[in-house]
Amino acid sequence: MLNISKKGNPKDVSEANFDSYQRVKTSDFHKRNAYIILAIGAFFSIFLFLPWTQNIRSSGKVTTLRPEQRPQKVMSPIAGRVENWHVREGDFVEKGDTLIEISEIKEKYLDPELVQRTEEQLQAKEFSAESYDEKVKALNNQIKALQQLRVLKLEQATNKREQAELKVQQDSLDLEAKNTDYEIAIEQFQRMEQMYEDGVRTKVDLEKRKLNLQETEAAFLGTQAKLLGTRNELLNAIIEINNIESEFQDKLAKAQSEKYSALSMKLNAESEIAKLRNQRQNYINRRNMYFISAPQAGYVTEALTVGIGETVKEGTPFLSIMPENYQLAVSSFVQPIDLPLLDLGQRVRIQFDGWPAIVFSGWENISYGTYAGRIVAIDNFANQNGQYRILIAPDPDEYPWPDPLRPGGGAITLTLLKDVPLWYEIWRQFNGFPPDFYNMDPPEKINKIPLPK
Repeated sequence: MLNISKKGNPKDVSEANFDSYQRVKTSDFHKRNAYIILAIGAFFSIFLFLPWTQNIRSSGKVTTLRPEQRPQKVMSPIAGRVENWHVREGDFVEKGDTLIEISEIKEKYLDPELVQRTEEQLQAKEFSAESYDEKVKALNNQIKALQQLRVLKLEQATNKREQAELKVQQDSLDLEAKNTDYEIAIEQFQRMEQMYEDGVRTKVDLEKRKLNLQETEAAFLGTQAKLLGTRNELLNAIIEINNIESEFQDKLAKAQSEKYSALSMKLNAESEIAKLRNQRQNYINRRNMYFISAPQAGYVTEALTVGIGETVKEGTPFLSIMPENYQLAVSSFVQPIDLPLLDLGQRVRIQFDGWPAIVFSGWENISYGTYAGRIVAIDNFANQNGQYRILIAPDPDEYPWPDPLRPGGGAITLTLLKDVPLWYEIWRQFNGFPPDFYNMDPPEKINKIPLPK
């Protein structure tokens, strides 16, 4: 205001009594704002240099570490009709307990005495095989007897042939002697005839020599005929040996043929016996399949086939059983771009559905409600969604997972990678770069991690 009045401003006037003056009065508020902005900037600058743990965030579900510990379906091994249920959902069953009873529906198995009739067929075939076996033994004895008889016959024929050979030799010598006598008789007759012509000998002496010549000739011819007969006997003996060989060869071949035929029939019978035994055991095993039993101890969780009298096929699931004892694990899925960053034994933080958690993905130490795990398996093939499955087991060095946790629940996994400054992570995310590729632990350290068995 202008100072044109001779009267001055009264000093007893208080500025607090003027509201408009308080509103337009100059203050140091802009200085405080500058200080606040500077403090926030300094805090943010320091905050950018805080360590940040790179991670791969993925979703999964709770499962079991071993395949036999996972919920399994109990299926019908044969086609049949449901006759009776021995359990209900929620029941605990031991291994071998009867779950369901079914009956037969196929025509070839409806005979109640099917096993007994198969047993009768089997006994008949076994008796037939024994008969063929006895026939083979009899033919073996027959073959042995023929072989012995053949030896005897051949020895007899050989002796006869040798006798004929000796007789031929004897008759040959006799023939040579008779031939010599005959030649001598001819010479004596010729000399006697010459002497008769010279008048030295009488006609009686000539006739005696002639008679002697005729007798000697007759003896020579007789011996020659005898030698021919002996040779014929030798030839007949040789022919008889050949006949014996041929005859016994024919008999032995026939006996051998009958023997091999009996052996073939015996083998066919034994083959039928094996088939009948297999068939009988199959019938017995099929009868045992009428009672569906529990493969292991566990809880009946869900009935998939209900009712009495319902017809089912082979492989139809009746119900599912959750094993009593199991080791929990988490099955999670990651993108192919993140697969090179994973390795066996790598640390993972897990948030389970139903368990409250406050998660700071880059600061695992201040997160609340998350649990630790280690990667124990990585699939080599992607699923139909183009993702790779990893299996995570509890970390034995960390706090154990919750006891009420059950397979099938959801989970969110944070696979921990390299520690970097926060500004670097912001820069990486802003530019769309992948996390740093590195091994969290050296290989020898990863191999020494005590994972669940």
